[in-house]
Amino acid sequence: MNDVARTPLRVRKVHPLRALIWLRRGWHDFMNAPDIGLLHGVAASAIGGLMLWLAWDKFWWLAGVFSGFLLVAPGLSTGLYAVSRAIQRGEPVSWATVWKVWTGFDRRLATFGLLLMLAGTVWVLTSAAFITLSVHPPVTTPMDFLQRVVLSPRSAVFETWLMLGGLMVAPVFASSAVSIPLMMDRRVGVLRAVLTSWRAVMLNPAPLALWAAIVMGLTLLGLGTLMFGLVLVVPVLGHARWHAYRDLVVRENV
Repeated sequence: MNDVARTPLRVRKVHPLRALIWLRRGWHDFMNAPDIGLLHGVAASAIGGLMLWLAWDKFWWLAGVFSGFLLVAPGLSTGLYAVSRAIQRGEPVSWATVWKVWTGFDRRLATFGLLLMLAGTVWVLTSAAFITLSVHPPVTTPMDFLQRVVLSPRSAVFETWLMLGGLMVAPVFASSAVSIPLMMDRRVGVLRAVLTSWRAVMLNPAPLALWAAIVMGLTLLGLGTLMFGLVLVVPVLGHARWHAYRDLVVRENV
């Protein structure tokens, strides 16, 4: 492997509250192409609702699918990144903008998506093993998890579970903060994109921590509304991720 492939791109330092600007720009792009955004949101909501209906009494399967969905969601938003790129360039936006991305198979994005799914699987297995060993009788439904883990006053299982999740999710977030829009926008390999993403996070810990909190909070809001909130959350966050990438990574000819 040559040195260039292992050299991250240049990144810039941004204001600690810059994530709020990304969110505002995401909303602006959504309002510029609401039909495209709503299609992404409705699709995500429908998939989430179907999973909830099929696996309500199969808690760990449900948790696994949802965890995987959360991890691969940035990859499913490539059409939204393309729309935001066109808006930023002053180009006309249409369904053709999205269709070109959807039909153009990119091995780099597919590889990265598989890696994210693998990370989600590892987290689900770890989470299931921890809860199974820590809680008796066994957790089998979402209500069991709520009563015996989240609301239990006699142990710190929930707090420990959250810390464990944070330790496992943090490197995944650092690896994917800007990777997917970067690969969609430029001819950059997976390793270089991941290294660039890590460099952006390490240079901007406060802005990216706030961004991670916003993403998690809005996603949980979408899930907590029986998936209906995802209709708006998915497109706005998708567009906002593009602006995070454009702010954090210096434009170069690569």
